[in-house]
Amino acid sequence: FEERSATQIVRGSQRAPGGLKPGCWRVMATPTVDSHARYREPSGVAAGRSEAGVGGASGHPTSSGQASGSPTDHHNLEEACRFCFDVLMSHFRRTACPKPGFPNGEYPLFVTWDKYDQRGGTSLRGCIGNLTPIEIHGGVKKYASVSAFHDKRFSPVAEKEVGVLECSVTLLFNFQEASHYLDWQIGVHGMIIDFESDGQHLSATYLPSVCSDQGWSQDECIKSLVRKAGYGGSVSSTLLRSIKLTRYEGRKATVPYDKYAMDRKRMGLWPGEWGA
Repeated sequence: FEERSATQIVRGSQRAPGGLKPGCWRVMATPTVDSHARYREPSGVAAGRSEAGVGGASGHPTSSGQASGSPTDHHNLEEACRFCFDVLMSHFRRTACPKPGFPNGEYPLFVTWDKYDQRGGTSLRGCIGNLTPIEIHGGVKKYASVSAFHDKRFSPVAEKEVGVLECSVTLLFNFQEASHYLDWQIGVHGMIIDFESDGQHLSATYLPSVCSDQGWSQDECIKSLVRKAGYGGSVSSTLLRSIKLTRYEGRKATVPYDKYAMDRKRMGLWPGEWGA
C-alpha cells in the first residue's frame, strides 16, 4: 500500500486542465481523492466485490428500505444517490440519518454533487472518493458529506442549495495495469497515470465518464490528465511513453433532488420532521 494525498492526485484543481474549454470545465466532474485513502496497486483481478458480484440480479428498494442484487445494479446505485441526499437532509434538519436501502459490499467509490443553473446546465459542486475498496454503506455516507462540505475547491453546500443539486455515485472495479498509455477504451475506462518529472512523482485520475463527456480523443485525454497532475512542461512522446497507466471500470447513477424527494415520498420514506 502507498499513501497518496489529494494534492498528489489532483494538482491545480482550481484551473481547467490542458485542452479544456472554459465552458467544458464548468460542467466537468473532476474527482478529488481522499487524502486518507490508500491506493492499492492492481493485482490483475477486479477490485470490488459483493455477495451477488458485479452486475448481478437487478435490485429494487422497497418501502422497508431493503434491496437485493448487486450494488452495481442501476436501481441500487440510484438508491445510493438518494441515500446521499438523506445524509444532507439529516444534517440540515438535525435528525438521525435513515439506514441505507441498497446492498453492501466493498468497492472503490466516488460521490459527486452538481448544481443546476438558471440556463439548465450544471456545474460541479463537489466530488471526492477513494481509489481502494471500502465498505459501501459507510463509504457512501462518508463521501456524501465530505464531498458536499469539505471539498477544498468549493465553499460548503448550503441548505438553500439542496433543491438544485443532483447526486452521482460511481462504484469502481476491475483495476488493471495497462501495457501502455493508450491501452484503454473511451467510455469504458477511467485511468490513473503515474510518472516522474525532475525527480518528483506526479499522478492524477479521471473517472470513466470524463473523456467521453468532453468529446476527447485518447491522446487529448491523456495530455489533459498530465496537466492535471501538475506538469507544466512539454508533453513529449518520451514523457507519454514513460507513463504508468492503471485503467479501471465503473458503474454510475445520477439522481436530481426533485426525483429524490418524489421517490422518497412515494416509498413512504420521507420523515415527517423534514417538512413537506
